[in-house]
Amino acid sequence: MFITLFKSKIHRATVTGANLNYMGSITIDRALLDAAGILPHEKVQVVNNNNGARFETYVIAGPPHSGVICLNGAAARLVQPGDTVIIIAYALMTPEEAAGFSPTVVMVDGQNRVVEVRREEAPGEEG
Repeated sequence: MFITLFKSKIHRATVTGANLNYMGSITIDRALLDAAGILPHEKVQVVNNNNGARFETYVIAGPPHSGVICLNGAAARLVQPGDTVIIIAYALMTPEEAAGFSPTVVMVDGQNRVVEVRREEAPGEEG
């Protein structure tokens, strides 16, 4: 049996663009993808902190250290440049794999630069 777990996230990124006429996806700064362990073409969930919208799309790598977070295609209707979003990736794991797994959390500043990369601890595990 497999279960779906939170694998990694880019926390509180700032949307830099919304391109309705592109074919879909989210373009994310390659440095952020590498820090989070998210791959190009990987499915992600995007949560908009400004309006509560939640949606899924796939990733396109943008230029590294550019700060780009651009929603493309229909998803562009769910964000505005300047909105704050959380970008979450999930993974299928066995319960045994999940027992020893800690998700990666990438904290960013207002220009979408990595400020901190940390491992998420389960409630009650804080050291």
